[in-house]
Amino acid sequence: MRLPGLPRPAGPGLAAIVLLTAATGCAPAAPTSPVAAPSAPPAAALPGCERPGWEAAARANAESLRTRPGAPFGRQEIGWEIYAPLFQREIGVACPPESEGFAAALAAWQAERKLPTDGVVDDADFLVLKGVTQERRPIVMLGVAGVCPETADEIAAARPEEGYGGKPVWLRPGALHAYRRMVAAARAEAPEIAADPRNLTIFSGYRSPSADAARCQAEGNCDGIVRATCSPHRTGLALDLYVGQAPGYRPDSSADPNRLHMTRTATYRWLLANAGRFGFVNYPFEPWHWEWTGEPP
Repeated sequence: MRLPGLPRPAGPGLAAIVLLTAATGCAPAAPTSPVAAPSAPPAAALPGCERPGWEAAARANAESLRTRPGAPFGRQEIGWEIYAPLFQREIGVACPPESEGFAAALAAWQAERKLPTDGVVDDADFLVLKGVTQERRPIVMLGVAGVCPETADEIAAARPEEGYGGKPVWLRPGALHAYRRMVAAARAEAPEIAADPRNLTIFSGYRSPSADAARCQAEGNCDGIVRATCSPHRTGLALDLYVGQAPGYRPDSSADPNRLHMTRTATYRWLLANAGRFGFVNYPFEPWHWEWTGEPP
């Protein structure tokens, strides 16, 4: 399917701001209905996770995990539990974030990046983590250069069963092919994912700038001009995937309890470990938002 060419919007500085702050082009909405987060999994000791000398750092991480204030992606949050799986992947450890093994592995990661090697998660660590993950997103790097991503001029329709609830979805052909290979692998490798047909279905793919502007106006929760100008979804390379949802929340709700629930699902954990095999990278604030890097945006 060919789409008519659209003029590229002016104001590249705006593009840089929006692409660096949010995957959707608008500030993350604050939670609207308080729901208790799922209880945390026990921090049971795993083989190799007891590391003498790192007890104090482990206690500091255990205390800050659910209490430390911060705004790593532009919105105030309490605790960093949502990002614990991301830290575990980046520092190369399966040990619980409250463990000595996690602290020791974090210290090694800190040393490689010339950070204080105390093994305690702090603002400097988050800044580096954010930079590393954002640099993997070509769409973001265009924003840094002051360029809006191109609007897709060729898109392909996903099959009805690939859309969440049968929703019509379109992507660039290459991205759709990579998505299908990734889903087939996930369902073959993780029975928990295969058990729920909703897992990894797409609830948003290609979105035209005009459609994004209309959506923002209807929702009244973001700047329609900004969102229409530079949303990653305009490229046909970005897709929002069903990775689970907390009771009472939509699959794309950015409420903290919902995002925490998502990061504990088998679907998200599999993506975090394996999506790169198929060329997909994540916007960490939104566990559901993934972008294909196999073609230039």
